Amino acid sequence: MIITRTPLRISFVGGGTDLREYYKAQTGTVLSTGINKYVYVILKRQIGIVEHKYRINWSNVEFKNDIDDIEHPIVREVLRMFKIDFPIEITTVADIPAGTGLGSSSSFCVGLIHAVTTMLGLKKTKYELASLAAEVEVDILGRSMGKQDHFPAAYGNLNIINFLGNEKVEVDPVLCSKEKLSQLENNLMLFYTFQTRDASKVLESQIVETNNKFDVLTEMKNLAGPLSKCLGEDENLDEFGKILHQNWILKQSLTKQISNKEIEKYYQLGLNSGAIGGKLLGAGGGGFLLFYVRPEKKELLINGLSDLYPLSIKFDTSGSRLTYYDRSGNN
Repeated sequence: MIITRTPLRISFVGGGTDLREYYKAQTGTVLSTGINKYVYVILKRQIGIVEHKYRINWSNVEFKNDIDDIEHPIVREVLRMFKIDFPIEITTVADIPAGTGLGSSSSFCVGLIHAVTTMLGLKKTKYELASLAAEVEVDILGRSMGKQDHFPAAYGNLNIINFLGNEKVEVDPVLCSKEKLSQLENNLMLFYTFQTRDASKVLESQIVETNNKFDVLTEMKNLAGPLSKCLGEDENLDEFGKILHQNWILKQSLTKQISNKEIEKYYQLGLNSGAIGGKLLGAGGGGFLLFYVRPEKKELLINGLSDLYPLSIKFDTSGSRLTYYDRSGNN
């Protein structure tokens, strides 16, 4: 039996420039981090006397004998990619519901590939795990999405990620002191809006508008440098919140599907309740609002957004990792 734990992610600035429609023309850049909320994949190779070859436990429970019949698209294509032709059971558990802007499908894909390759005795680097997961979702499944979610899932930590026109990806850690990083963690809060959405549908409209909004996307990616600079020893960290706000204003202009009246109401209420800045996480349309707020204003912010669910987070430092590996059960 194998269990992998893969972090969800927060993208701070530059989202949208990881789409192929952008980075084929100009290098895309995002600044993001893995967080201490996870997707767990439990994988068990079974002996050959089970009734069905494949059992997949997710929101449905599937019993299949042919890979082509598997309904879960990521499971189906990962098992096909690695030619898994023996009895296997896969279960997934997550800290946060899907469709909330934290990159859960990509974290699941990274975690599943990590588990399957471990079972097969194939050693994969973090870069390979992220690249294979992006291949599954973007190229094989043809989802309307970029590649940014797969890399913080595999790597964890706070990184600037560059997407090159030749399909290569560069992952550069943001260097700062532990004290500054801890301060940033303490100044960030998530609020669940209780609205879920299909990210690919939001991104479809954004892809169509990429050429028309190219300059806006470039402005967004150019915020990555100033945002990382805020973490310098002698810098005012509150600038981080102001830049998040600047990115959010730009992001809303990409397509009307990113925000709505309810989200705008809560965002403004957050600013009125002490937050310096923030943004909606993920493609848009629902999920989590992220706010930068000084610790002494947190209670005011929580009270101001009492209709929403508050969630404090820490940064993940390991990326996708094995939490359990019983070789004796790996028949």
